[in-house]
Amino acid sequence: MTFDPEERHVIAVNPSRLQTHVRQLSETFFPRDAGTPDTLDRAAFYIRQQFEEAGGDIAEQPFSIGNITYRNVVARFGSHAKDCIVVGAHYDAAGRLPAADDNASGVAGLIELAYLIGKNPPQTCIELVGFTLEEQPFFRTSTMGSAVHARSLKARGVTVRIMFSLEMIGYFNDAPHSQSFPFSLLAAFYPSQGNFIAVIGNFTQGLTVRRVKRAMQSASPLPVYSINAPRIVPGIDLSDHSNYWDEGYKAVMITDTAFYRNANYHTRGDTPDTLDYQRMAQVVQGVYAAVLAFM
Repeated sequence: MTFDPEERHVIAVNPSRLQTHVRQLSETFFPRDAGTPDTLDRAAFYIRQQFEEAGGDIAEQPFSIGNITYRNVVARFGSHAKDCIVVGAHYDAAGRLPAADDNASGVAGLIELAYLIGKNPPQTCIELVGFTLEEQPFFRTSTMGSAVHARSLKARGVTVRIMFSLEMIGYFNDAPHSQSFPFSLLAAFYPSQGNFIAVIGNFTQGLTVRRVKRAMQSASPLPVYSINAPRIVPGIDLSDHSNYWDEGYKAVMITDTAFYRNANYHTRGDTPDTLDYQRMAQVVQGVYAAVLAFM
């Protein structure tokens, strides 16, 4: 399935709004790493305000590490049934860095997705979550914000139709050979230009990933590629979606492929002016279409 604007009604996303959110997170709330909990709280409050304005039913999910409290911010739309679609993005940064692509871009997309859902209230339960503590020193630990959220869903007996992790969705590069891969063999199947968005799933989720891919392709002209692979492939599980896999849920990562494309990854060069907000808007349009496909 490919994009056909004559056949499909597409809800547009405003690129300037995405840029505003990215600048707020990467410039106003700087730094926002685990060592600056006050700034993380300010970022969480901003996300909460946006979720409230979008019409979500808001809850915070605080948890403590030592004597410091961190919090996920949750917006629920639709029913309160124990059958939900989850979309999340982490708002913390990897150290004292602007972290515009990683992951202010994902949070900006999450916020604008909230506005789309709020304007078209669903019957299905949808939870949007701003996660804290995805980055080191808590990455791959039980205190990642997404791990806390995934465990809470399992403990409450919630069925998750699918979880979408928005992990770096703003960097695109049309230059030849701007895209790299964990294995050279993959270069035969994917573009050499970093001008596409990727849907990442584990080895058992082929049908799920294809369903997401088709929905995203239907919503904009942005190229969408996908891969299903085991966790031994570098990069496959490097975000919040992996914690939902651990709880037995279906989950995918939506990503610009991070360090396989963006040389600014985890550096001071990851600034708002390096992102492509037009194409980021198309990613959000695609994610919204994918959410609708699972309702």
